[in-house]
This record gives sequence, structure tokens and C-alpha cells, in this order.
Amino acid sequence: MKLILPARTKNLADSLRFCAQLGADGIMSGPGADETPNGIYELNWLVNLVSSAEQFGLTVESLSLLPWHLCYKWMLGLPGRDEQIEHTLTSIRHMGAAGVPVMVFNMHALRFYRTTGLAAERAGATATAFDFEKVKNAQVMSLGPAADPTLIPPEQRRPLSDEDMWANYTYFIKAAAPVAEEAGVKLALHPDDPQVPVIAGVARIMRSPEAFRRALEIADSPALGLKFCTGCFSQMGADVEAEIRYFGGMDRIYLVDFRNVRGTVGDFHETFLDNGQEDMLRLMVALHQSGFRGPIGPDHAAHITGDTPDNRQYWSYAAGYMRALIQAAEMWGETPLP
Repeated sequence: MKLILPARTKNLADSLRFCAQLGADGIMSGPGADETPNGIYELNWLVNLVSSAEQFGLTVESLSLLPWHLCYKWMLGLPGRDEQIEHTLTSIRHMGAAGVPVMVFNMHALRFYRTTGLAAERAGATATAFDFEKVKNAQVMSLGPAADPTLIPPEQRRPLSDEDMWANYTYFIKAAAPVAEEAGVKLALHPDDPQVPVIAGVARIMRSPEAFRRALEIADSPALGLKFCTGCFSQMGADVEAEIRYFGGMDRIYLVDFRNVRGTVGDFHETFLDNGQEDMLRLMVALHQSGFRGPIGPDHAAHITGDTPDNRQYWSYAAGYMRALIQAAEMWGETPLP
């Protein structure tokens, strides 16, 4: 497995140096809104990112989640969706030309990632949490705090059912999968997070293992797979180890977000990797035994008292913990878990 860490594009060289010093094999990164003025991942930007990483002995294993402002129209079936899809296809082609192998996307079109970033973790550290009670009465198509509330005009706001969202997914993936195959880019579908059935009137369809089975069948393409988030599958109440073995055995896990949580989908908080409800060693062994050898990285940093704004203390903890688990899984080999 390849240990990856997030690299910030602001002060890129400094961020890459930090990742390399921690022993990362590669990075995941992504452009800011000011770096996508034409609505696409520019080829020159991608080439510069790849060459900059190579100077520190790193590979660019994936781009971060496709930015909301580049995809919300096709996710929600709004006017202008065809233009956004064409821009996404152009970005996929540019990624293939630059040698960036994985594009991450999702279908949680109204982000509402978390309701607080100040949930208590051990010894005064804080982490993100979600409480559905705080958003259950959100107005139709109201947006999360990171989104521009003027982007969706009132006359375009309406409830969207599960089948509406499945239709939007199908419309997009039928266009994107053939282009990704041709470009040599893999599309990694991220779970909805949180995985409640509906927020602000809009269904969140990627909320169960069965949904991923359906999603893969719709495209039936070797370019389509999962960004398997251990925390998301835990929040779903899934048997995380079993799902790793299922999708890993299909060779459809293209990237792993490795994080831990406590709670269930309507009320949970994130934790340090060693302090949640999942046995992370078992999950790492399951990944290894399923045949997964791709990029795996920590996600959603907890805030450690006195940490830097870019969470370097947390990433250092997570990188060391994960490297040890990867080595342990490799040593464990194919021996069945007790």
C-alpha cells in the first residue's frame, strides 16, 4: 500500500517537503477556486503539481474531492449541467495527460459535512461531529457553510428523491466512464457523508454498501470504483471489514480514506485513529488480504492543542500510526484473522 498525505497548493513546496519528511509515498491535492477559473483542472496546473511532487520523491496519487462549484449542477440536475459535465470530461482528459491516476467524486450535492468541529476528543483535543437534529428542518436545497448561497436561485430549488438522484448519477457516469477509460483515469466514488437519507429535501443516495453495488452495475466500467472511507462505512453501520473484502476482492477500491469514528449516522463524532469504534489493525489487514495495494491516507484531522493551522501534529501522528499498521498487515500476510 502507498501511504499518502494531503498537500496544500498554497506554499506547495513547503507542504511537499513536510509530506516527504514524514515518509509519505505520495500525495492527494486539489486546486482552489481561484485555480479553476475556467471550470476545469487546467493541464498546466496538473503538470506543475506532478513535477513539483517528483522533486521531493512523491507521486500525485489522486486529486481531492471534485470541488462543489464544478459539479453541483449535474449532481442536482440543474440548468447548466451539460456544460459542467463537459468541463469534468475535459478535466479527466487533462488528468490522464498529466499522469494523475484518480479523480474522486461524490453525489452529496448539499454538503453539510458536519454540524461542529469542536466535539470533545481525548485530553482536550477536538474533532468534527454531526447531529442530524440540528439540520433536520433545513430549507429545501439550503447549502452547507462552505457553499455560496446565491448559486442556486430560489426558482430552481425543489426536493429531489432517491430516484431523482440516481437519474442524475446515471446521466453523469454514462458520460464520464468511457472518457475515463480512454484517458486511463479511475473514477473513485466517495460515500455520502453523513449518510442520512435526506438533507434539505435532497436525497443522499450513496449511503449503504448496497448503493455502491448498484452504482457499479450502472456503469459496469473498469474505470469506476470506490474511494473507500472506513469512517463512512462505520457510520453506515456496515461490517466494514466484510465490505473491504468484498469491494477489494473485485479490485474496485481505488483509494482509501482511513479514519475512525464513534456513533452512528445521525449522531457521531470523529476520533483519533486508535480511539474509535473500529479495530483499525483488522481493517488494514483486510485491505492487504483483499489485494489492495493502492493509495491510503488519513482524513479529517483532529485538532491537537497547539497544533499548526494545517494540522501538522495530527498528520504526523496519523502517518506514523498508519505506517506501522501497513507494516503489521504486510507481516501478517494471508494468515486468517482470529
